[in-house]
Amino acid sequence: MERNSQIICEKRTYSKEFHSHQHAFGQFLFSLQGSLDIQTNQQELHLKADCGFYLPPNFQHHYRSIDRNEFLILDIPLRYLPSDTESMHVKLDKQWNAIRYLLLEEADAKDNISALTDLTRYVTKKLQTSNPPSIDYIHNHFKEPIRLETLAKIEHYHPVYYSEWFKKRTGKSPQAYILDLRLQEAEHLLLSTRLSIFRVSEELGFENASSFTRWFAKHKGMAPNKYRFL
Repeated sequence: MERNSQIICEKRTYSKEFHSHQHAFGQFLFSLQGSLDIQTNQQELHLKADCGFYLPPNFQHHYRSIDRNEFLILDIPLRYLPSDTESMHVKLDKQWNAIRYLLLEEADAKDNISALTDLTRYVTKKLQTSNPPSIDYIHNHFKEPIRLETLAKIEHYHPVYYSEWFKKRTGKSPQAYILDLRLQEAEHLLLSTRLSIFRVSEELGFENASSFTRWFAKHKGMAPNKYRFL
């Protein structure tokens, strides 16, 4: 069986010299020791133990490690992947840590193809359903000022490319996406709570109620007090 057609989960090490290639399968990388520098046309990533990185098929990249290293690698054949996967940097939360642990068990065992196949299917499903880190950041911080450069840095993209990537993924610019979240929260607080306009403005990070009222009227066509009692 060709390498491109089988799932491979194993530990690998990398040299200090930059190498460049692409492969006809998807690949997920987890650091077990050390770090890995990965460069693509859009990203520069220093992969460490607190994150993982997915490389889609036929994705040119340069890589090297300048320290002692060991990585857990999952090679995913095309038949397990949807047609439109893109590179993704993920923070290792409890779920991803659990996935890494289970994959490490399979890499050490090397004899349970069924379990590895099930794990691989789960990884590909999670890639499809997980928000990229910058979108999670927006959902956690949309009540605060958010700079485009901050979001681009989270994804390791140049700010100009990040805006293009974001619109392709969500159908909106980052600014429009954040505006929609703030408006949705404003509407929720106005219609579902008894909070005063002053408290609503505080909840949404405005300096005063007047600023909030002007902002809300601009985007909704009426003052928040009037909207509340429609």
